[in-house]
Amino acid sequence: MASTTNTLLPETPQFHPLDKTIDLFDALKVNGSGNEGHGPQHDVAQNSHAQAERARTALALNQRNAVTGLATPQISRPATPYTLNPPVDFDGLSWPSLGTRARLEATPDEQKTRLATLSGAIRTLLECIGEDPDREGLQDTPLRYAKAMLYFTKGYEENLKTIINNAVFEEDHDELVIVKDIEIFSMCEHHLVPFTGKMHIGYIPNRKVLGLSKFARIAEMFARRLQLQERLTKQVAMAIEEILQPQGVAVVMESAHLCMVMRGVGKTTATTTTSSMLGIFRKSTRTREEFMHLV
Repeated sequence: MASTTNTLLPETPQFHPLDKTIDLFDALKVNGSGNEGHGPQHDVAQNSHAQAERARTALALNQRNAVTGLATPQISRPATPYTLNPPVDFDGLSWPSLGTRARLEATPDEQKTRLATLSGAIRTLLECIGEDPDREGLQDTPLRYAKAMLYFTKGYEENLKTIINNAVFEEDHDELVIVKDIEIFSMCEHHLVPFTGKMHIGYIPNRKVLGLSKFARIAEMFARRLQLQERLTKQVAMAIEEILQPQGVAVVMESAHLCMVMRGVGKTTATTTTSSMLGIFRKSTRTREEFMHLV
């Protein structure tokens, strides 16, 4: 009787979508500053468990988006620390939207056309809510509101390099610098109603300092757009890091949102606090606590 020999074949490696997602996270890592060891990616400890959790979350979102079709187009999203898009682009526009350049470079005639189109849209809005745009109190409202909206969103026309205006100076200072209680007025992109509050900015220089007024101007530039508070906080922090390449940047913002106050849940006392910690502020608990204590 012939004997049968069991030959052990090498196992074929099984592909798992999680492996591809982990590789994707590794490929998207960027250095947030010109110095090795700085930037949002370097601030995250190399923790395999955290990396796997991030990968599982991304995989779940990808699967949900494939089924529901709810994925947001990449072109409509601002840059984040986990993408390859630079925080400050080559001409200083910083996260420009699709129509930013057309508005920035518009001729006087194009500006008049834009204002007339926007005024017409506001007139249509008044008609749709049941009002008479020709009555005395509303005759000039479409034009007034159109001008106001262009002012509320004037940050789209501002250039970060122009705002900085070479106000970066060499200085041997390596202690915490804080500019706090910067008033913020912005527009919620979900309901087009204001949210207002204060922003506190801190950084630890790395042989370069920035004129103090520029921090308020940077915050104003990003606030005067259709915004989310979370995005606004991050954009200010990343712009400062890109400009100064400091040891760390910390930004905290506190605000009240009229979309929660005068509509929806109607909570008049609710406030929202967001933070963005880069560099040593993310690495060092003591440095982060010192900043939070002082603000």
